[in-house]
Amino acid sequence: MTNSARVRLRLTMLSDLDFVLSVEQDGANRPFITPWERIQHEGAIRFPDFRHFVVEAGAGYASAGFVILQGCRNPHRSIELKRMVLQPSLHGRGIGRACLRLLAQMTFRDQHAHRFWLDVKARNLRAQALYRSEGFIEEGRLRESVRTDDGYDSLIVMAMLEHEHAARVAARGAGAA
Repeated sequence: MTNSARVRLRLTMLSDLDFVLSVEQDGANRPFITPWERIQHEGAIRFPDFRHFVVEAGAGYASAGFVILQGCRNPHRSIELKRMVLQPSLHGRGIGRACLRLLAQMTFRDQHAHRFWLDVKARNLRAQALYRSEGFIEEGRLRESVRTDDGYDSLIVMAMLEHEHAARVAARGAGAA
């Protein structure tokens, strides 16, 4: 289990999948992600290239959402933040930021990644702002690459490199934002 002051991550168990699916299927989250079927989550829990975590937050560490990392065995040391989904009632409370910082720390320190990357739907402006504010840099766009209920959306590819993360952590430690 990995902890921070606000958030902790614990490995997802098969018994957590009803919760995971309910968060993923919530109408407030669906426009921003491409939901998986249960069997895809089961595979991510079992396959060693993935890390599937339940996000727990608050005083009692109640289940708040889930995250998936992919590429944990990537020979190029490039790990993808495949999914980060929180319960909609918890949006805007800093849990996503705390979770993202914890994931970056885990990715670079524990998984020895060189690159931490993600893609985000173009319409998900809130997530893009969070990723930028945490040091992710836009690398490109996959125009109209995902089908949505109302047409197509583009994916924005963003990444952070190991040395960029180290500089941010050092700056935060020195009192900078």
